[in-house]
This record gives sequence, C-alpha cells and structure tokens, in this order.
Amino acid sequence: MRLPEELKRRLDDLGSRTGRPATFYVREAVESYIDDLEYAYTLKTEAEAARRGEIRTRRLDEIAASLGLDD
Repeated sequence: MRLPEELKRRLDDLGSRTGRPATFYVREAVESYIDDLEYAYTLKTEAEAARRGEIRTRRLDEIAASLGLDD
C-alpha cells in the first residue's frame, strides 16, 4: 500500500522531529482507529442484512410494549 506523498512527508517530518520511524506512527494510528472501523463496518453489514430481510427486526412500539413502557 502506498501513502499519498503529502502524508508520507508529514510522517517523515514527524519521525525526524521525534526520532521515531514513520512506521511507528502508522501503527499507532491504525491501532487507535481499527476498533471504530470494525464496529462501523459491522453495523453497515447488519443494516444491509436487515434491509434484505435476513435479520428479524421489531418496531419500537413493540419493544416498548414488551418492556411495559407503552403507557
């Protein structure tokens, strides 16, 4: 995978200023964001499956009634 030149330059500059390799910061960024990406793509996949009727869904009023909140 290639990074855009501007991003590579910024990472290299950061590495030069801190004495760490650019790969350190790439790893840090990926580690801090991967959970969010996995969660977002899981939600997207589940929403698409619900739209196709592959996942059972319930209306909000049905859920409220089952919890005794429909008063």
